[in-house]
Amino acid sequence: MRFLNSMQVDKGRLQVSVGIENLARPIENAKVSIYGKNNSGEQVKVEEINSDISGRGALIELPTPPIEYSLIPGSPMPYSVYDLEISAIGYEPLTLRDVQILPNVTALANVSLNLDDIEIQEQQRFRRERNIKKQEINRRQIVVIQPHTLFKEFPEKEPEDEVKSLPPPTGFVVLDRVVVPEIIVVHDGVPDNPNAPLYYVPFRDYIKNVASSEIYATWPLESLKANILTIISFTLNRVFTEWYRNKGKNFTITSSTATDQAYVHGRNIFAEISEVVDDIFTSYITRPNIRQPLFTQYSDGIRVRRDGWLSQWGSKDLADTGRSSTEILRHYYGSSVYLDTAIKVAGIPSSFPGYALNIGATGDNVRKIQTQINSISNNYPALPKVAVDGIYGQQLAISIRKFQEIFNMPVSGVVDFATWYKLSQVYVAVERMAS
Repeated sequence: MRFLNSMQVDKGRLQVSVGIENLARPIENAKVSIYGKNNSGEQVKVEEINSDISGRGALIELPTPPIEYSLIPGSPMPYSVYDLEISAIGYEPLTLRDVQILPNVTALANVSLNLDDIEIQEQQRFRRERNIKKQEINRRQIVVIQPHTLFKEFPEKEPEDEVKSLPPPTGFVVLDRVVVPEIIVVHDGVPDNPNAPLYYVPFRDYIKNVASSEIYATWPLESLKANILTIISFTLNRVFTEWYRNKGKNFTITSSTATDQAYVHGRNIFAEISEVVDDIFTSYITRPNIRQPLFTQYSDGIRVRRDGWLSQWGSKDLADTGRSSTEILRHYYGSSVYLDTAIKVAGIPSSFPGYALNIGATGDNVRKIQTQINSISNNYPALPKVAVDGIYGQQLAISIRKFQEIFNMPVSGVVDFATWYKLSQVYVAVERMAS
């Protein structure tokens, strides 16, 4: 039932975006070949697409298992897996293996390619000019996406106190209030493995990766919110307490499920999860009279159950009965928990003004948006440039809608909380590339 057989009765969607440096610049005309397996286990090319001027391939549908498999614990594997081969002239090719496609939702494969080494390019040119038959120089990167944590058993989380004792002033803690960091440094292994690689991941991308690895995007919205809030709070507790740096480590968090959360470098995420993260990524769970985000521990609720921990499958069941995300969180963590908001997002030029900006708005905040759109359009020419006059007119709304489309956001033409911070994130990445 792994790929393309008769048990696959539903369909999921796949959107591929190709660029460099976290999509700070798109790659046009990248070739994306998509492979599955037939009933005989043979690899079969099921689709081939090319990226457009914004680095995006066409949205395609792919067969998946029945949606019921992702809604009932203990079911067969609820997603299909496909291999993607991505290549573009002047860039090292990349293979993504076991990209997960769930039914009725959209998988996002945001792919960053590396520039080819100049020496290798020169060698290839030299040999082509002399018509020498040769084996292809193997420069292909291969990323293998590990199974979802709800489908395959992973090491059980080791319990910790939900409120940490903060170190003395001589320690590494320097924050008076909770701040959303620009970057999470992920140690890809158990904490004491000296050979595990370190990945520097934008905060929101990290949360989206973990959520896509640990819960199913097919679940009810309120369940997605509750689980994502636990992931955010867990992460911000590690940040606020400098948990690992106070142990002499050089990272923020690990990818080990025994100590932290499942992070799979290079994996695909899901649009439904991405949208929730963009809407709530500055929110976290806490209790009265503590400064830190709660260390919100959780389990699948089937193989592992613990009092005072959120049950992932249980949260889905509660959402099915109409419970809100807040009610779900209080069901597991107690009636005293509440949501607070980080005072700052690091690495962002300015914080969201507290209200959405639409046609008719005027002032400095509109001018900031216009400046950012024009800078981003230098790398994304499909974005129409606009006059920097501080007036939110029809042309700016058109450009914002295009921006939202390119970056897989709900298309409204309104700069809401999520769009404001996505604009800022892309703008900073584009400006860094230009400097």
